[in-house]
Amino acid sequence: MARNPYIVLGLAPTASDSEIRAAFRKLAKKYHPDRNPDDKKAEERFKEISGAFDVIGDSDRRKKFDRGELDEDGRERAHPFGQWSQRPGGGGAPGQNYGGAGGPHGPGGGPSAGASFDDLSDIFSDLFGARRQNAQAMRGRDVRYRLDVDFLDAATGAKKRVTMPDGKTLDIAVPAGLEDGQTLRLRGQGEQGQGAHRGDVYVEVKVKSHTLFERHGQDIHVEAPISLKEAVLGGKITVPTIAGDVSLTVPKNTSSGTVLRLRGRGIVKGKSKTAGDQFVKLKIMLPEGGDKELEEFVKRWKGADQSARKHFAGV
Repeated sequence: MARNPYIVLGLAPTASDSEIRAAFRKLAKKYHPDRNPDDKKAEERFKEISGAFDVIGDSDRRKKFDRGELDEDGRERAHPFGQWSQRPGGGGAPGQNYGGAGGPHGPGGGPSAGASFDDLSDIFSDLFGARRQNAQAMRGRDVRYRLDVDFLDAATGAKKRVTMPDGKTLDIAVPAGLEDGQTLRLRGQGEQGQGAHRGDVYVEVKVKSHTLFERHGQDIHVEAPISLKEAVLGGKITVPTIAGDVSLTVPKNTSSGTVLRLRGRGIVKGKSKTAGDQFVKLKIMLPEGGDKELEEFVKRWKGADQSARKHFAGV
């Protein structure tokens, strides 16, 4: 025979319905098998708690139990002589039986008619969380690495086969637009667990600097040297981009420090495949070692004395 359900839940027969539900939730969370793996005592205790709630967790079934129409297992009770036992010390309603042994409400145990969805919702939430934790425990351990990636590979994307410090070889797809400090996840490449699923590999990326290019978001910045003749007369120069060399027109009378834009020559990133721009800063370079002819020309040049610092006036 099962124990009296009030005793199982640690309640008095005068407990309210809300007190019964609260006691059941507290005990069910504590003794649920998923929180107590391989603990037979906890499993049996959970069945006993569920059986008790099945009997008195529903107001109609509770009334039947209090009247003696249901036994501690929740089964219909036969009373051929209309007898009932009384509460120790006298008094009590017919059918109130406060002694006996314990167990679930029937074969297999567990909550049924008396346990409403609202009563069990938070318990099921905890149950599924515990199952996820158990599944995580069965899953293999994740492994973390750090990897240096060339600037251009990070900018345009690449496929790399690399050997990690522990000797493991990994095939890594470097996505276009990869940023410094970003982490790549390789599913199922980690350690083997107790179950069928392996852990993951997480690769933290360090993007190497480039001798020419600087990255600002999706835009690329580069400095391009031009001659004095190109600055004065204008012309076309060849400029490197992350996708290869392109031709750029230098306007006449260009000052050093002028910035020209190459639209769409920056980083392509995201599902929209929108590209940034490349900004080219022009820098006038005089001939190495000097040029006598240029020096003589400048000496004779009437505009040579014109102030290049006129914007400084009044400062």
